[in-house]
Amino acid sequence: MTDAAESPGTLWIVATPIGSLGDLAPRAAELLRTVELILAEDTRRARALLAHLGVAARGRLQSLHEHNEEARVAATVAALAAGRSAALVSDAGTPVLSDPGFPLVRAVRAAGLPVASLPGASAFTAALAASGQPPLPAVLCGFLPARAGPRRQRIAELGRWPWTLVVLLSPHRLRRELEDLAAALGGARPATLLAEISKRHERAASATLAELAAGPEAAAPRGEYVLVVGPAAAPAERAAAVGGDEMRRAYDAALAAGLDRRAALRAAASELGLSRRAAYDLLAAAGDD
Repeated sequence: MTDAAESPGTLWIVATPIGSLGDLAPRAAELLRTVELILAEDTRRARALLAHLGVAARGRLQSLHEHNEEARVAATVAALAAGRSAALVSDAGTPVLSDPGFPLVRAVRAAGLPVASLPGASAFTAALAASGQPPLPAVLCGFLPARAGPRRQRIAELGRWPWTLVVLLSPHRLRRELEDLAAALGGARPATLLAEISKRHERAASATLAELAAGPEAAAPRGEYVLVVGPAAAPAERAAAVGGDEMRRAYDAALAAGLDRRAALRAAASELGLSRRAAYDLLAAAGDD
């Protein structure tokens, strides 16, 4: 018989359905039936999935969330070192990416123990593939901070990347998050808002960020959202696409909102995704005195 120290258990990263339970891979279902330990952020959701599979949860299912992660990591590493196998699952999709688990994976790797990923559903890749926005290069951004200040700072950081952005949005803050994205990235930037991916009421809308922020989905959010923001156009392309009349409309609207001329120019440039120099040139060409 092989000693457990010579045959440590494997930590399996198991993707779970983001919508239809039928999306669970057969190999994932078999693994969940056989592993000795299952770690989940929300054990209630995990129990429902295991019940669907006819898998007993008692004695194997444990919680892993931000409040107990440190203690759970040490216990799990010890269990793996003793030869027990474990599966890490999230509420939906691929664990670790926007869910607890990264410290565990890092600790297991640091201990020289095996980690294996069992691929499957991912909201990131599903949305990116179906969005109609250029798929590569793309930046996977996760959720935005809940508070306005940190959220706007994060979006400003994302604005440095000219590539496609994939962002998870909260239904509770959908309009505010879309408005902040439009303000920082440019209201004219193209995007696709996808809701309830792989579920019965799956839907999607492609428009500009400004249009999505003012649209019906933002007015009455329902379900889980992924936003795929198309890559930023080059400055010359953006200026050519906007035109003087649109620049004048945005500038006049900012003035009507009570901004002074300089602040109105900045606001209009941001809305249309232009530099202030390009915005000024367009305004001058449109006949601003």
